[in-house]
Amino acid sequence: MGIVVLTMKASVIEMFLVLLVTGIHSNKEMTKKIKRPKFTVPQINCDVKAGKIINPEFIVKCPAGCQDPKYHVYGTGVYASYSSVCGAAVHSGVLDNSGGKILVRKVAGQSGYKGSFSNGVQSLSLPRWRESFIVSESKPQKGVTYPSTLTYSSSKSPDAKAGETTKAYPRPSASGTTAQPVTLMQVLAMPAAEVNHATLPKPFPFVASATSSPRPQPLGHRSWEMGIQKQDSPGAAFQEPMGTDVSFGFIPKEELSTQSSEPVSLGDPNCKVDLSFLIDGSSGIGKRRFQIQKQFLADIAQTLDIGPAGPLMGVVQYGDNPATQFNLKTHMNSQDLKTAIEKITQRGGLSNVGRAISFVTKTFFSKANGNRGGAPNVAIVLVDGWPTDKVEEASRLARESGINIFFITVEAAAENEKQHVMEPSFANKAVCRTNGFYSFNVPSWLGLSKTMQPLVKRVCDTDRLACSKTCLNSADIGFVIDGSSSVGTGNFRTVLQFVANLSKEFEISDTDTRIGAVQYTYEQRLEFGFDKYSTKPDILNAIKRVGYWSGGTSTGAAIHYALEQLFKKSKPNKRKLMILITDGRSYDDVRIPAMAAHQKGVITYAIGVAWAAQDELEIIATHPARDHSFFVDEFDNLYKSVPKIIQNICTEFNAQPRN
Repeated sequence: MGIVVLTMKASVIEMFLVLLVTGIHSNKEMTKKIKRPKFTVPQINCDVKAGKIINPEFIVKCPAGCQDPKYHVYGTGVYASYSSVCGAAVHSGVLDNSGGKILVRKVAGQSGYKGSFSNGVQSLSLPRWRESFIVSESKPQKGVTYPSTLTYSSSKSPDAKAGETTKAYPRPSASGTTAQPVTLMQVLAMPAAEVNHATLPKPFPFVASATSSPRPQPLGHRSWEMGIQKQDSPGAAFQEPMGTDVSFGFIPKEELSTQSSEPVSLGDPNCKVDLSFLIDGSSGIGKRRFQIQKQFLADIAQTLDIGPAGPLMGVVQYGDNPATQFNLKTHMNSQDLKTAIEKITQRGGLSNVGRAISFVTKTFFSKANGNRGGAPNVAIVLVDGWPTDKVEEASRLARESGINIFFITVEAAAENEKQHVMEPSFANKAVCRTNGFYSFNVPSWLGLSKTMQPLVKRVCDTDRLACSKTCLNSADIGFVIDGSSSVGTGNFRTVLQFVANLSKEFEISDTDTRIGAVQYTYEQRLEFGFDKYSTKPDILNAIKRVGYWSGGTSTGAAIHYALEQLFKKSKPNKRKLMILITDGRSYDDVRIPAMAAHQKGVITYAIGVAWAAQDELEIIATHPARDHSFFVDEFDNLYKSVPKIIQNICTEFNAQPRN
């Protein structure tokens, strides 16, 4: 009986194996007969932005001509999804302007995108964006299915062919494998070949609420409670929306109409200033008034439209000692700035404004703290009552550094309190100019908000920010160089080095100090005019290239020539400085040309070497001659006079009246 049972079991197993092999063979035959659908690469236009395409990973074909600057690109290597897909492909070097196929992968949004010029495309900077993408060559990963039809963030793509429909689809994945996510930093560190096969993080779809504005909401929002703004959850605007299938990169149709299509504001370009608020954190101000002060700052931040292309703002709080709450580059939009202002806590102590102004001059407006160089520096001082230290000397140094100081005095000293004020007329001693433009006197903290609009208007009126002009950034400087035979080739090169050493001290650009040069013997030659070069390296190279002429010495004719050929083209708002270098007495009269220069407002410095005539130097130089004429006995000693010349130029500039 046992033998029969075993025989039957063996027969059953044998039949099962036969059926299994037959089934597998049949399945293979059927698989061979089934034709796989041919993959069609979707075509898009140059203006299609990555954010309009919902698919997290796709291959597309770009047309020719996407290098055109009208197709905006934001970022370098990793691009904000507000960018043109094909424009980014050209910028990255994956495509040239003739078009072609590319592979696009969505990655997480970044806190900032840096613009650059690459492959004929100028990409732009952006503070942050909700979603990013990278572009690589169109080499599909084995086993991954890419969509033949793209899913757009509207019912029909504007670039879709007539009658074409769009659809949602699951994220492509390799059969039989588990895709491991790759961080963005890992992607950036990978060689290009590896990037093509990397599995990137899933995109995070952004969906605004049904009541949102066309712009995306920045992090956090404020509600009003008892007249003071409070901060809600900082991440609220970017929390996962209800009804959004994140795993498949799909946004329900009813949500699509509210999806944002514009980037965070880059700031108001008509108000490009670097702004420091010096707020009063002294014990005497009290908690209530300190809160009013913070609210005033928050309102200013909102009104200014903060951004990298517009105004940037930092805050310094002072008491016994000043401290930076945040610098110019900490917050790049108004909403983040308002959030940071709300978190400021009062320091307490005295009201040492002078110390705070000195701190701002030495520390705050530095490149490391976000100072942009080309934007005017503005410091707005808020003080409750009066300072407990002196402000005059610190403010003078601030003005000479190019800082425009505004002063807002709230609840100033009454008559019976003025005896306690350490420095009478402290506001006038602090501000950039005493003409009323830079000063505000507010009778009560409750009326502080009324100064907001006039303050913003004045701060943004950059043409009237007089202290932005310093002795080093506001002149047209014309060098008039003696190239006569007595100088000689070797000494002429020493003179050119002297000219270069002086030029290095100035801030040179087409809007700052400009440099021009004339060489003379019996005749005159314009080496380069004020509008020829606009950078310091170009100026220094131009000076180095000046060739030695050789001949006689007609200094009077050279001054006249410089007035006609050089200074006639000077800008009206520039100080005109002529620096003349000669090694001997002139063959012609210098009196009339020198007088003409003085009458035309050209400040003339006369530098004599070796055999130069002292009496002529004093005639050529602007009065007083002791400040504008210099003499050295040898060409090799010219360099020693550079610091004194610069000092005199700046002393004269800073002595101008402040009314």
